[in-house]
Amino acid sequence: MLVRFVLENMFSFEKRKEFSTIANSRLKTLHDHIYNIDNFQILKLSSVYGANGSGKSNLIKSLDYLKRLVTRDEMPLKYKNTRFKFTDNKKQILVIEFIQNQKGFLYGLEIVDNKIMTEELYISGLGKNEDFLLYERKMENGKTQIKFFDDFEKDEKSKVIKEVLIEEFVRIDRPIIKLLANRENENLREIKNAFGWFTETLQIITPDSKPIALAHRIEIDKSFKEFAEDLMRTFNIGIKALNTERTSIYDFFGQDNSNEIDDLISRLEKTKNKIIGLRTRKGEEIIVAKEGEDYIVKILEIEHEANNITKPFSLEEESDGTIRLLDFVPAFKNILFDDKVIFVDEIERSIHPLLIKELIRKFSEQKETKGQLIFTTHESNLLDQSIFRQDEIWFSEKDFEGATDIYSLSDFKEHKTIDIRKGYLNGRYGSIPFLGNLKDLNWVDYDINE
Repeated sequence: MLVRFVLENMFSFEKRKEFSTIANSRLKTLHDHIYNIDNFQILKLSSVYGANGSGKSNLIKSLDYLKRLVTRDEMPLKYKNTRFKFTDNKKQILVIEFIQNQKGFLYGLEIVDNKIMTEELYISGLGKNEDFLLYERKMENGKTQIKFFDDFEKDEKSKVIKEVLIEEFVRIDRPIIKLLANRENENLREIKNAFGWFTETLQIITPDSKPIALAHRIEIDKSFKEFAEDLMRTFNIGIKALNTERTSIYDFFGQDNSNEIDDLISRLEKTKNKIIGLRTRKGEEIIVAKEGEDYIVKILEIEHEANNITKPFSLEEESDGTIRLLDFVPAFKNILFDDKVIFVDEIERSIHPLLIKELIRKFSEQKETKGQLIFTTHESNLLDQSIFRQDEIWFSEKDFEGATDIYSLSDFKEHKTIDIRKGYLNGRYGSIPFLGNLKDLNWVDYDINE
């Protein structure tokens, strides 16, 4: 579970800001939205509203940056310029508090010019007990210093690991949490546990994200196939079934493409699970897998029904909205049945407002959920206190200096029966577009045919 995320000097965030999923004890609504972990209360839903360019997506981009930095052990090339551009301040701060396997952790980085000056990992006391240091890594006078907890520092074998890490592996532009998590040392088991939150628990879905090996999973996982089909049928878009079309690699690519086939087989043999995914120009996924001695191509096939007639459709024949709904299937299964944390940027993209509202309402009302869903949106129809608690609704807004502020609806102390959608559209909470100058726009001045 995510507890809170703190960032400073990241993209449009200049000053230090905090996004939190800690339940506000003042609020007494929707008790099923609270996960109680050792008497610590965490919310299962959060939504972030804001005008275009207000910075709400930058919250998710900053988290994606941190995840990539931690799991790939290097500065993400996707994000070359992450600092707030209207400041000379070079120091960037990223701090995240989370719960993994019923234990709280606090992980933080201080970065200057893409160099990691400080990296810390604590077992979090979650506000009730003192935080316990697992390790602290600092740059002092151009040299790396690492301090571990006392038992590690006293253990002779662990001392050797520390010396080898500093001398041979630690780099100024890379975190060390992955290095430590991959060491086989009993004293590092909690670091491995914390690292697992980034690799196994946290999932980020951007507008361009695609689920991996969906056709393969539908074929081999009966319960997932049934869940996916039930979900897609409820949208009433004509889908009857989801199937996997299987073709021999030689029949799919053709005998004339033997060089391409040989290259694919060579790549396939080098993979651990003997499966690779390819994408067509239109985004359709092609799975190539080795099964026994055979090489099989798998493609998702969607069965539609109309007038009691069923026909198979490829993904390339489906609408953007249908494809987007399919993208959400693995994520929703994860947060329903596992303690996953799913961030979705622009959850309403290509989907009808009523559909997305009912999807969120279903998750909101489902008492058996285990994970967290956090998303950004423009869709004001979701501003409904029968679906969200006030502390689950956040707003983002830029000031006149171009910096993003983020704040919760619970800061306004509104009554639980108030129409928050109407208040939002009237500008009561900020974070809506400034439309005043549109009336002064004279389009006819740009008529080049006059």
